[in-house]
Amino acid sequence: MVTGFRHPIKGCPTVSADLQQAYAGCLQLAHSHYENFPVASRLMPAHLRPHVAAIYAFARIADDYADEPGRAVGERLHLLDQWRARLHDDRAPQDVFLAVHDTVTRFDLPLSLLDDLLSAFTQDVTTARYATWADVLDYCRRSANPVGRLVLRLSGYRDDALDRASDAVCTALQLTNFWQDLAIDWSRGRLYVPEEAWRPHAAEPSVLDGGRMTAAWAAAMRDCGERTRALFADGRAVCDGVSGRLRYELRATWLGGTRMLERLERSGFDVFTARPRLGAADAIVIAWGTALWRATPPSRTHS
Repeated sequence: MVTGFRHPIKGCPTVSADLQQAYAGCLQLAHSHYENFPVASRLMPAHLRPHVAAIYAFARIADDYADEPGRAVGERLHLLDQWRARLHDDRAPQDVFLAVHDTVTRFDLPLSLLDDLLSAFTQDVTTARYATWADVLDYCRRSANPVGRLVLRLSGYRDDALDRASDAVCTALQLTNFWQDLAIDWSRGRLYVPEEAWRPHAAEPSVLDGGRMTAAWAAAMRDCGERTRALFADGRAVCDGVSGRLRYELRATWLGGTRMLERLERSGFDVFTARPRLGAADAIVIAWGTALWRATPPSRTHS
């Protein structure tokens, strides 16, 4: 684990003014999107927050390039190609990449994980529908799973079992977000529910234009919810396999994701009537659940 690195925003003499400014900009961006990003959480170790923020800023800006509706497809793809080129150019000047390259170097992070994120953002520009679960899960492998693996590596963990558990949780969180944003994504021409999930229930996508959750779509979404819940269960062990503040951060994240999934299930996934959100009362329940967390029993089977 990397140790002895003070918070770069607090005047560390070994960090240049330009680098401190770069990290400060990343932290500001992360704090401005606090609803979707936990870097501001007190549970996150203070010495890691700037580095997590650097990764977040890198991904946030790239994601905005992919999603910006005012830009033509070709222009969005060009911006993402430029962003990838800057990732692989150690001489990339100023701003976000000064912090990103410093974080990658300090923690020996695999650039392939950041490349995977860019691959997923590029896919969002070019792909609006998915035929199979394998297609959706492959997207999650690149859009969500790298974040969990990067956080583990920033915290000093390089363990295959932890990686697999983290992947399951990150995929479950991504899927939960897809189900939560079904109406929003459909209004933008995207559908992450694979044909393999809706076709058996005769839940034709065209009926979503009516802005209501039909019985057929509710049935399809229940199947999606069950698959998502199984992934949360598969990944729960990562919350017990780490130590320190990260353990509590991951427990809170897991509880928040499963609570959102429960809310979707209780509403019959009717996100057209109201998009569910977690509020202050949920935060109290999650904090209580984090404090009373019971570790996952060890498996009785061996591979």
